[in-house]
Amino acid sequence: MSNKIRVTVWGEFRHEKRDEVVKKHYPDGMHQVIAKALGKNADMEIRTATLDEPEHGLTQEVVDSTDVFTWWGHCAHKDVSDEIVARVYKRVLEGAGLIVLHAGHFSKIFKKLMGTNCSLKWRVAGENKAGETERLWVIEPSHPIAEGLSEYIELPNTEMYGERFDIPTPEKLVFISWFEGGEVFRSGCTWERGHGRIFYFRPGHETFPIFHNPQIQKVLTNAVRWAKPRIIKEDVCPCSPEIEKVGPREFPQIQG
Repeated sequence: MSNKIRVTVWGEFRHEKRDEVVKKHYPDGMHQVIAKALGKNADMEIRTATLDEPEHGLTQEVVDSTDVFTWWGHCAHKDVSDEIVARVYKRVLEGAGLIVLHAGHFSKIFKKLMGTNCSLKWRVAGENKAGETERLWVIEPSHPIAEGLSEYIELPNTEMYGERFDIPTPEKLVFISWFEGGEVFRSGCTWERGHGRIFYFRPGHETFPIFHNPQIQKVLTNAVRWAKPRIIKEDVCPCSPEIEKVGPREFPQIQG
């Protein structure tokens, strides 16, 4: 049996087919760039899945054999089947990891796990929508997801996300972004749900080559290792036998 972390890289794979700017950066899809980066790690076994495949590429067999999912979606959240969302949700509660990227904040699976609207402010600014500078500050340098990073990651061209970000308070806040236009944003957040770990990571707008950035790839690698299952367990509610023998009891008499 392999000890490798089994990663399923899920991508919407719609923009790359119809937008020439996106196609230039990701001719085979963003999911393929992410998969190739993660595939350089000897401790990981990578496969991809996309929205327009049967069952969005997330058959029961695929889901049951996934340790960590990465999830990028943007323009077609509504097209994701509720049945498939429920399937992934159950697997996360059982112990699988989930790494939600950029506009995946509005995905059905993320909103279901967070229990909130997950809304935010956004802007693609600048001449020809060239975006603006983002400085992604590492505020928890001892966290495993920040391993090997410097004080910040600077992205010269990116889309702004701004507060208020409608999420539950993160259990750990690993990154905070500052943008050239003045906003800040909680860009690297972790939670646990059931037995599973969840990481939301903000960078990744489709019109910029962000997933080619080695530091961004380092974050994704670290996040997969952090999110890998510590246990896979289907929670049920069994009638449990006593640990110690429970002796006979009499009901107390009610006075009155």
